[in-house]
This record gives sequence, C-alpha cells and structure tokens, in this order.
Amino acid sequence: MSRIASRLGWLWRLIATGFCFALFGAGGLLLSLVWFNLLLIFQRDRAKRRSLSRRSISASFRLFLNVARFTGVLDYRFNNLEALRADKGCLVVANHPTLIDYVLLASVMPETDCLVKSALLRNPFVSGAIRAADYLINSEAEALLGASQQRLAQGDTLLIFPEGTRTRAGEPLSLQRGAANIAVRCQRDLRVVLIHCSEHLLDKNSRWYDVPAHKPVFTVDVRERVNIHDFYDASQQEPALAARQLNRHLQHRLTAGLQSLSGINDASALS
Repeated sequence: MSRIASRLGWLWRLIATGFCFALFGAGGLLLSLVWFNLLLIFQRDRAKRRSLSRRSISASFRLFLNVARFTGVLDYRFNNLEALRADKGCLVVANHPTLIDYVLLASVMPETDCLVKSALLRNPFVSGAIRAADYLINSEAEALLGASQQRLAQGDTLLIFPEGTRTRAGEPLSLQRGAANIAVRCQRDLRVVLIHCSEHLLDKNSRWYDVPAHKPVFTVDVRERVNIHDFYDASQQEPALAARQLNRHLQHRLTAGLQSLSGINDASALS
C-alpha cells in the first residue's frame, strides 16, 4: 500500500511540476508583453520604473513558489533572512545547484540587482524581465565594472552566482573570479548564501520531468558578510592578487558550508 501511495504521490508531483512550469512561462510572457510595456508608457521616470519592475518580478516569484509549495512540488525555508534583507551596497554570492535559485533569492529581495548571462536575452520567457529590471549583462565586460560601482554606490545589492552555471552533481564547486574582481575593484563587502536541495531537481543534468521520488526541500542559508578590507589594501596589494585570494576564500566557505548544511539536513531526515 505504501508503494502505491508513493507512486501516486510521484505522479501527482509530475503533473503539478508541469503545471508550475507552464505557469512560470505564461507569467513571464504576460509580464513582458503587458505589464512592463504598461510601465514603459505610464511611468516615465527610469529609476522608478526599474524599481517597480523588480518588485513585480519578486512578487511573481513569491506567487510561483507559493503555488509550488501548495501543490506539493517542493518546499523551502530561509535561515537568517533578516540579515540578507538588511544588506545594502554589497555583493550577494551564492552557489547554484538548480534552475530556480535566482527565483528563491529574488522572491525575498525585491530590490536586488543581478548579473545575468547574455544568452538569457534570447529567451522569450525571461528577456523582457531582464531588460525591464535593467539587470547587468556579463558580456559587457568594459562597462560592467563601472556600472557595478555605480549601482553598489547607490545602495543596490548585486546578486551573483560565481560558478557561472549550475553545479554538476558530484563535482566540486569551481568559481570564476568575476564576483571577487568586482568586490576588490569596487571595494565592497560580500554576503555568502548557501542553497541546498534535498533531492536532484532541475540541476545541470536534469529535465523538468525528472521528478525525484521524494518531495524536494530547499534550504537557503544566509551566512557571514565578508569584509573586503580583510582581503584588500589598495596601498599594499595588487587587485588581481587580492581577487585570487578572495576567490579561494569564497570557494572554501561555500564548499565547507554546503558540506555542513548537507549533513544537518541528512540528520534531520533520519530523525
């Protein structure tokens, strides 16, 4: 009987997952084709329009996650969320195990900026949101540092996934130096965030229909804020050297933190 119940639960989550993906796609198109164009017409102030766009994206992500939780597709929890919401003028760096990591973080950070891959501009479901929110594009290397400095100076938080792509299951984390370089050259602190999923879901090697046997539970753990002055003194160090040292520190903190978080979640599942 338990095997039948488990199979029926899996089948329900497969159907609900398909529904949630359809909802996400439809919502992205609706925002891009209707809401963001209305903002463009009726809100002429660019800064206010960008803020409204980002808040709209955050609200739509909260709705999506609530639907996913209600239908039993997944569950999620945030630890130390108050620290993340209080951050201003710093970089938020997180590991990237699944396709919805950005959705989770942006849902609770309504004013966050984000560094995104230029390839996403060709995706009709998200390109409109990227342009409306005026996110930074990582292909614009010459202008990226100056734009990052300007936005961080005005109090924005800049969300970056320093792996550059989703983590491959079973492989160690490997960070690109982009986040560390921006932090060093703009002399801005970093907030470390760990994202752990209890099951393999929407990772680098999975499709949307690869639904795990058990309901996935996401844990978003907000960790320490890294003081940039502990790694860089402009009067004594070269920025490139400081960025390498900072990048190694971030990789160590993310790797060690994920091992600890995974152990805690495994123990909780057994108890």
